[in-house]
Amino acid sequence: MPKYVDGFVIPIARKKIPAYRRIAKLACKVWLDHGALQYRECVGDDLKVKCGLPFSKIQKLKPGETVVFAWIEYRSRAHRDRVNAAVMKDPRMQAMMGPDGCPFDVDRMQYGGFKVIVEG
Repeated sequence: MPKYVDGFVIPIARKKIPAYRRIAKLACKVWLDHGALQYRECVGDDLKVKCGLPFSKIQKLKPGETVVFAWIEYRSRAHRDRVNAAVMKDPRMQAMMGPDGCPFDVDRMQYGGFKVIVEG
C-alpha cells in the first residue's frame, strides 16, 4: 500500500527558531502518539542553490529569515485523516501555542498532502 505524506514549508525568523523547535518537539510527540509513522522538521541551511528555484526566493524571505521544511508520514490518506483528527483534539496542541502565539506567520506557510510514488 502506498504511503501518504503531509508536507509543509514555513518561513521563519532565525531568532525564533529556538521557540519553534520547542513547539516542533512537542508536535512530533503528539503526531507519533496518534499513529504517524515518521515526523521530520528541518531548518534551512544551504538555500543559495544555483539549480532550480530556491526556497528563499519562493518564500520571499526577508532579511534574518530562513525556512523550515517538514513532513509527516502516514500509511495512507485515510490514516492521515484519522491521525490529524485525533491530533487536533489533543489538549497538548492547545497548550503548545502558549500566550506568545505562533513563532511564524501562518499565512505564509505552504502545506499539502502527497501520495508517495517512490520510496527508498
